[in-house]
Amino acid sequence: MVNSICAIFQELADLVWGFPTNLDWYASLPIIGNLPLVIILLVGTGFYFTCRLGFVQIRYFSYGIKLLLNSHQAKQGISPLASFLLSTAMRVGPGNILGVTGAVSTGGPGALFWMWISAFFGMSTAFVESTLSQIFKETQGDEYVGGLPSYGRRLLGGAAVVGSTLSFLYIIYALLCIPAQGFNTISAMVAVTQNILGGEIPADGALVWGFALLLMGLAAFSILGGLRRITRITDVLVPIMAVIYVSAVLVMVAMNLELLPWFFYTVVTQAFSPEPIFGGAVGLAISQGIKRGLMSNEAGQGTLSMPAAVSHAKHPCDQGIIQAIGVFLDTMVICTLTGFVVIMGQAWLKADYAAWFEMGRLEKFLNSCQQMLGNEATFSLATLVISICFGIFAFTCLLGFLSFSEICARQISENRLFVAAVRLVNLAVLAFGMITNIAGLDLSALWNLSDFANILMVCCNLPLLYIGYGKVHKAFEHFERHEGSFNSSTLGIPLPVWDKNS
Repeated sequence: MVNSICAIFQELADLVWGFPTNLDWYASLPIIGNLPLVIILLVGTGFYFTCRLGFVQIRYFSYGIKLLLNSHQAKQGISPLASFLLSTAMRVGPGNILGVTGAVSTGGPGALFWMWISAFFGMSTAFVESTLSQIFKETQGDEYVGGLPSYGRRLLGGAAVVGSTLSFLYIIYALLCIPAQGFNTISAMVAVTQNILGGEIPADGALVWGFALLLMGLAAFSILGGLRRITRITDVLVPIMAVIYVSAVLVMVAMNLELLPWFFYTVVTQAFSPEPIFGGAVGLAISQGIKRGLMSNEAGQGTLSMPAAVSHAKHPCDQGIIQAIGVFLDTMVICTLTGFVVIMGQAWLKADYAAWFEMGRLEKFLNSCQQMLGNEATFSLATLVISICFGIFAFTCLLGFLSFSEICARQISENRLFVAAVRLVNLAVLAFGMITNIAGLDLSALWNLSDFANILMVCCNLPLLYIGYGKVHKAFEHFERHEGSFNSSTLGIPLPVWDKNS
């Protein structure tokens, strides 16, 4: 029943993601026939904003790094660094391993090149949506709230029903994504335990049920503490997961350093001439790379607009620049590290390459690790480290979905019963994700839900970015002129939060 329900969502997602490649006349066009309209719009939007803003992602990259290094906690909201780490917790997830592996194994090593291209232009898209989030943020107690629901409401006439509808859509988005993160977290906990104990653990055994109860308890404890408790957790976990994953991959790269020039040569050349084993179509490599890049860094989806809104920034553009760096970290760094492993593992060049293509995404990644390490003892350690990273990736993503789903609920209504109901529903779908793991359900069914959720948010957010771009441009001009404080007079519209801060 679960598989059949998820299949319906996948059909809807494929219909939108695939349009118009599912039309014969369009699919017959060279190269572009493999590119869905959504991908063209997302990359085109990033290209447009990049040109209009004078390559803001390059000119202010070092400025953004300085903002992060000099970040301080404020009485209202959270610090820019805490906001960056919170958005990174949501952005850097299991998809950075599974998604990149899937893209490379389907579109070839050249898919990674197109991920880089999508991330470069996606940085400017992230700048625009994050700056919009800061412009129209609101206060709620000692915290800021905002993002897609807030700027959507203000840009579309101020009607409360608009904000409530967009908040509800975000809650639906979270509900569709939470099960996969629950599944992934339990999978990682089981894998780590099996690696340490050296034996198989029954999927429906008491220990796995114990893990499920522990995760439910941690999730409930986190969301009941509000945004500040969530950020205290992500402030610790995100740097840890980044250091562990980066270190593990760099060790593997160092052990195969002679393959590094070949890696870059293969990525660039196969971006324009993929091998027949990967379909041999340039359009396929472009499509896989761009889609995975955009789904990983989430630029243009509006899903990370709320972490961008909750920080205490001196100027809206400050947080826009910081969020652009978040796209860089996600794709140019984390996704590239995964690409190092999958491509330098050279599994498709081995005699038994067909067996590799039949594996699941995580199995492909671990098999590539084994190809790079060779030594069985070293590989066992690497499996343990990767499993720990995978679990932290999934858990921090889960915290992000839970926390911002609740913030959206509060933007719909402050009624305690309504907020409590949203919490309970979130925890229920988290339990559903874990139980599907215990029951042995294939993860791909849950990824179908996430695919549909992603495309739903893109369709809602992209039009708003164009509607609000004029205000972002004015804010950017003010930022570049350094003309006093940013407030209502800057844009000529009421901005009570900024008037209070100026």
